[in-house]
Amino acid sequence: MKKLAVVAFGGNALLRSGQKGTIDEQEQNVYDTCLSLLELIKSGYNIVIAHGNGPQVGNILLQNQAGAKVFGLPEMPLDICGAYSQGFIGYMIEQQLRNILEEREMERDVITIVTEVLVDKDDPAFKNPTKPIGPYYCKEEAEKIASETSSVFSEDPKGRGYRKVVASPKPLTIGNRKSIEMLAKSGQIVIAVGGGGIPVFYVAPHKLQGIDAVIDKDLASALLANQIGADEFYILTDIAKVCINFGKPDEKQLDVITVSEAYQYLKEGHFAEGSMAPKVRAAISFVENGGKETIITEASVLGGANQGTKIIAG
Repeated sequence: MKKLAVVAFGGNALLRSGQKGTIDEQEQNVYDTCLSLLELIKSGYNIVIAHGNGPQVGNILLQNQAGAKVFGLPEMPLDICGAYSQGFIGYMIEQQLRNILEEREMERDVITIVTEVLVDKDDPAFKNPTKPIGPYYCKEEAEKIASETSSVFSEDPKGRGYRKVVASPKPLTIGNRKSIEMLAKSGQIVIAVGGGGIPVFYVAPHKLQGIDAVIDKDLASALLANQIGADEFYILTDIAKVCINFGKPDEKQLDVITVSEAYQYLKEGHFAEGSMAPKVRAAISFVENGGKETIITEASVLGGANQGTKIIAG
């Protein structure tokens, strides 16, 4: 039996610091990241790819806003914007990965599944929205929009203005997980749960509806990996290995750590929120719920003998 791996692309797989975000830039970034999958593919892995979508959704929201102001077009809700981003990012990954495979005369289908993720409408996160999305506003604009739409805004800590904040609820069930598993285990490469998935809830029995929220991409990817029975879960980021005392003279790279050690490092504050901490929590979640190991690493060393930091049970 081939091993099944879920690989979560980090933000720099699509857009890198200092770039404008043109399609040419994003396609080249995607191509370079997809090259890193070759070692896993050559080693006989079946693969599911997950990805982020933060900058792309931000741009879609800006386009929405401009269309509403200039042409009076109706603004689309966040769940629709998320679906839009899943489609066009999936298309880019499909195309660039297929180019790589065809260059090497390797035959694999690459399939994007627009993925809904069930959340609980009573999740405590909805009472404390913290995830910033979309454009920056001045205080007066933010107050006006908040009064008209009941949106919640928060001041940017770097003084760039005010941004809408939404909840980041816990993912419960990945939509179409059986089909994702079937396709992946039959040898096809599947792109799913992009941006953490589209958050949906049951507004009434047997009636799903989208909700303004953003699910953590790595946590949703870990849940997908568990629910399709993946053997390994890879989180791609911009550093080769997880470090403790990061940026200090006694910085230390970690090769293999247990779940209990990862919890201790989190407790000691070694991993920053909004950076490495959520990745480590997602790594823990996968292993605690039946996965064999999570590897956090940089794309260029994926599949190598000395790749990344492994989080294992214990």
